[in-house]
Amino acid sequence: MTETVHTFCRICESLCGLEVTVEDGAITRIRPDDEHVATAGFACIKGVKQHRLYASPDRLRFPMRRTGESWDRVSWETAESEIGAKVRAIVDEHGPDAVAMYVGTAAGFSVLHPIFAQGFMDGLGSRSMFASATQDCANKFAAAREIYGFPFTQPVPDVDRTECLIIVGANPVVSKWSFLQVADPKKRLREIAQRGGRVFVVDPRRTETAKSATDHVFIRPDTDVFFYLSFLNELIASGGVDHALVDAHTTGFSTVAGLCAPWTPERAAEVTGIDPAALREMVAAFRSAGAAALYSSTGVNMGTNGVLGFWLQEVINAVSGNLDRPGGTVVGQGIFDFAKFGKRTGTLMSDDVSRVGGFRKTNDAFPGGILADEILTPGPGQIRALFVTGGNPLLTMANAARLKEAFGSLELLVTVDIYRNETGSLAHYTLPATDPLQRADLPFIFPLVLGMQSRPYLQATRAVVEPRDDQRDEASIYLALGKACGAPIFGSKPAQRFLERMAAKHARRAGLPRPTVPAEKMLNTLLRLSRQGSFKKLLASPHGVRRPDLPAGSFLGQRVVTDDGRVHLAPERLLERASRLDADFDAAVARADRLLLISKRHVKTHNSWTHNHEEMVAGDFTTNHLYLHPDDAGRLGLADDDLADVASATATVRIPVRLLDDLMPGVCAMPHGWGHQHATGLSVASRTTGVNVNLLAADGPGAVDPASGMSHLTGIPVEVAPAAGPQDPRSWSGIAPVG
Repeated sequence: MTETVHTFCRICESLCGLEVTVEDGAITRIRPDDEHVATAGFACIKGVKQHRLYASPDRLRFPMRRTGESWDRVSWETAESEIGAKVRAIVDEHGPDAVAMYVGTAAGFSVLHPIFAQGFMDGLGSRSMFASATQDCANKFAAAREIYGFPFTQPVPDVDRTECLIIVGANPVVSKWSFLQVADPKKRLREIAQRGGRVFVVDPRRTETAKSATDHVFIRPDTDVFFYLSFLNELIASGGVDHALVDAHTTGFSTVAGLCAPWTPERAAEVTGIDPAALREMVAAFRSAGAAALYSSTGVNMGTNGVLGFWLQEVINAVSGNLDRPGGTVVGQGIFDFAKFGKRTGTLMSDDVSRVGGFRKTNDAFPGGILADEILTPGPGQIRALFVTGGNPLLTMANAARLKEAFGSLELLVTVDIYRNETGSLAHYTLPATDPLQRADLPFIFPLVLGMQSRPYLQATRAVVEPRDDQRDEASIYLALGKACGAPIFGSKPAQRFLERMAAKHARRAGLPRPTVPAEKMLNTLLRLSRQGSFKKLLASPHGVRRPDLPAGSFLGQRVVTDDGRVHLAPERLLERASRLDADFDAAVARADRLLLISKRHVKTHNSWTHNHEEMVAGDFTTNHLYLHPDDAGRLGLADDDLADVASATATVRIPVRLLDDLMPGVCAMPHGWGHQHATGLSVASRTTGVNVNLLAADGPGAVDPASGMSHLTGIPVEVAPAAGPQDPRSWSGIAPVG
């Protein structure tokens, strides 16, 4: 039997509508949904090929237990019993904080998965939560908490109405938009120019996005904070401040104006490399536009001053009068007011401090950059057991060699995933989860409860295909683990009993082999409570249901949840961090002649998990490369396909070279997400020869931003030279440094 099912992609924020062909219970084709209310026939290659990844013979289909170097299939009952016994013993001897969890990106693109994962940890009473956000975006959450009163208050550019958009350190044409759903980014950027607007891209590389923009400005890596300081300096000097808005809705303007006063375009140019005239032209275009917006992503986030960069960006958007303006930056509205709810309940507002380094949680998660230290440092609260759900920290976090050592010392490592990846290869148990097309869902938290969509809509999807063999949805996994570990979900025995009865009843009615959380029923309850109708009603609109456009004019004076209801332009926590700016400037001057390493994306890859299918790693995509500007390559004696040794303060890796005119001289780039050779459960990816760029990044308290917990993953000073001497074969995997 052949049927056509409409659903939506859950790989990234774009959430593209998909039309899926299913034949005899297997997906045979995916194409963009031409009738989707928001994405209208757009989807990327990763979205339309994802079923081939999910259908891989490497998919986890049964719980597996590692004994030495061998893996044995076990039943769910055995896995739950053994894991539960180990967790209880660790908690009894060392306390609940000795059990930790790492929540990866894949977990975040589901509604129920992160809720139940957190609920499991609440049941244990453990504070030891870690998340992938501290590798790529926690700076935005940390700053927003101080500026707007809640970390998930994230203004986004009103792309379809703006007249001037400045994009800093982002490449949405390849990476899509972070924190915002925008389908077909190349088309949408060109539409800005077609209606007479300008799009500036500020980036060390002439990216694919820059080539679709009206203007591109080179900037030295990890100097974004000085770009923003000089931008604000010039904005104030040229009379670009909306004093009426500032006086009515903000506090601290005079303080932040004083902070930026010394940072003229000329002074900033010493480290940014941006010509003062070009900076002033950009500010003039921003000022003269009827509506304008500054937007940034990982290129800013992952620098040493990502939290300050995002803070100053938000100050500029606000004081210029563009915050809460049509065509400026707007704060979306989801199915309920999450900021008000979070402020009232303390959700995502924890002030817990880490054992190592004394870092405050961001979004209830400690920095990933100290995870190895929390495992390896003896004392009360030392992590002895770790659950990794929907992520691969061994490949995505800094200093993988040290992290591998830490993971190897754990008494218990459990992964919940669709593959046995690099992290899973070190685990004691791997538990087979569902892929996005195997579960009912709603759009994840950003569009659902925050409304971070350029064209807001709501959509429900049933599972397109059923789980195979012993694959199990994550909510049911954590409910079962909670019972086995004596950790009632959400710390509530009544909730645990209620959900167990519900899961058992659902399994009986559906003819399932074991208790299963009824996802559709849970999601329906969420919709009902938020007065959004029902899951069944949404299913009747398979292409989605449009919601009101982004609500410009509804935020200032109405939905700001700081104690005084005003936007705080000069929070003490960020001013304290800014006290180091002169020292950071001197450090940037000192490395002016150093080669700085940035990351880069391939269009066919997404983080670390799209390499296990032949089509994604064919031809030139069997490895990653070190990209060098021809001038730098000539100076170093390197040419295309030569092998180079790339050395940071942390490690050395060997990698083939490619020349790239689009790079700013003095900058090199390496795509991230590679280094699969030691993954025992990835038969295709393990044959690639790529190198993990994050080997070159440092971890530990001294390498983590104190205000946000962010790791420093871009603008890393490196030495590059022609490869010489023997190569440690282990280093090619991206796990161990050259010996």
